Amino acid sequence: MRMLARRLLLPGLTTLALTATGCSSTPHTVAADAAAPATLAPAGDGTSQQLDVAAAPQGTPTPAAVARAGGKGKTEKSSLKVASYDQASGRAVIAKAPQGPAKSPAPGKKPEAGKSAEAGKAPAAGTPSESGASPEAEKPVAVGDVIASAPAPGAPNGLLAKVTEVVGKTDRGTEVKTASTTLASVLNDDKADGKVPVDPSSVTVEPLMKGVTFSWAKSQGVKFGPEGAKLPLGNLRLDVNAAVDTAPDAPASAGASVSGFVQLAPQVEFSYDGGGATGPRSAFLGMSGDWSSQWKLQGRAAASTGAAKRIPFAKLHSAPVIQVGPVPVVVNLDLTCYVQVEADGRVTLDVQQDVKGDFKVGGSYATGKGWTPVSASNVQSTPVKASVTASGKVKGALGAEASVGLYGAVGVSADFAPYLRGEADAKASASSDGKTSLSGSWALYGGFDLSGNLHLQLSLFGTPLFERKIPLGTLNREWALASGHAER
Repeated sequence: MRMLARRLLLPGLTTLALTATGCSSTPHTVAADAAAPATLAPAGDGTSQQLDVAAAPQGTPTPAAVARAGGKGKTEKSSLKVASYDQASGRAVIAKAPQGPAKSPAPGKKPEAGKSAEAGKAPAAGTPSESGASPEAEKPVAVGDVIASAPAPGAPNGLLAKVTEVVGKTDRGTEVKTASTTLASVLNDDKADGKVPVDPSSVTVEPLMKGVTFSWAKSQGVKFGPEGAKLPLGNLRLDVNAAVDTAPDAPASAGASVSGFVQLAPQVEFSYDGGGATGPRSAFLGMSGDWSSQWKLQGRAAASTGAAKRIPFAKLHSAPVIQVGPVPVVVNLDLTCYVQVEADGRVTLDVQQDVKGDFKVGGSYATGKGWTPVSASNVQSTPVKASVTASGKVKGALGAEASVGLYGAVGVSADFAPYLRGEADAKASASSDGKTSLSGSWALYGGFDLSGNLHLQLSLFGTPLFERKIPLGTLNREWALASGHAER
């Protein structure tokens, strides 16, 4: 924990310099964009269709989609479900989805004469009467059929598989052997393009240190956690308030602590154009979202030279199901929030820093060009107050390591780290009321780093394989906040 306080040193120094000079706290904005997702071309042969992209309905089972072997029709919803799946053998049991609960007659009312209680039952979830699926989609599975399923027993990340053998009937359904396949086998030559916000209530959090709390707010006024009432809809927030190790010779009064929050509104971006001759013409998978954070470090810590070390304070995971036409596509999202500080001096500080912005990472595919990275960020930094005694260099960040993929396979990984960096030989203090004191020279910078990789698993779209990870490239932007030389 000693490294935690050391890593947080930078924001303190940065805010100090800005406020100490009497500079305004006007946000500094920097944006950078790489290749944009490929534009979807209009249908050329009249056989493709534009599919809606939306969040799968909650509270009811998500119907599986089935593409029939040799069928001329489109992939359709089905009343079939994956009853169980064994990843090691690739065997699955496919069964009819259970019927809905029986309708109870009104209090004091008996079933009508000639009608059994069975007649009062609701139709089976996902049956043709409700889902619109054709009788063809309701047939038992056969060799060559492709099944796309939401999370199921044994397949927590959903299942996208092709039936290679029908083993036989069991008391639970039809047992089959399966092999992996691609989205091209169920999306065919259709097109889809959309953004789906991640439901914050679906996110699970694993605290990695004491003093971490989780809050969120979603539609219909549902709130969770101590800060839920303050959050805009669709946002989730992690608060941390923890003690950290101090320098060995620091007095008890210089005890160090870190506090603050990270607030996010993540969304999944998905597009697909199946009009290519041997695969999709274009595709895109990515994650984007608004970002805001405020963090405060107080106390004294001994800083040492060498590479910076990260201290993660929470892991977040979500596996939202997005509905691409009839096909349930399971997206896996992971975030690890961390604090990082590197310095080459001894400091005592009291700093509070606000950072706001957004980010976007992903992979874009186009025929003839292959996969290319997409990365963009816009960050604003606003110092609030700072008091620092320092000599040397310091850099601190409050960031997140992120990954996004499909059906449990990582497709894109990224590291987004807004930071503050300072160089000083000074003793200074400043506050938002304008009172400052400073001696020595100093320079202060704000910025962000955004880096990551495209992974082989993006071939799940049905695009050609690539041999190794494709780096997003390190996107770095930095701007001067303030600098100067002063004497008492």
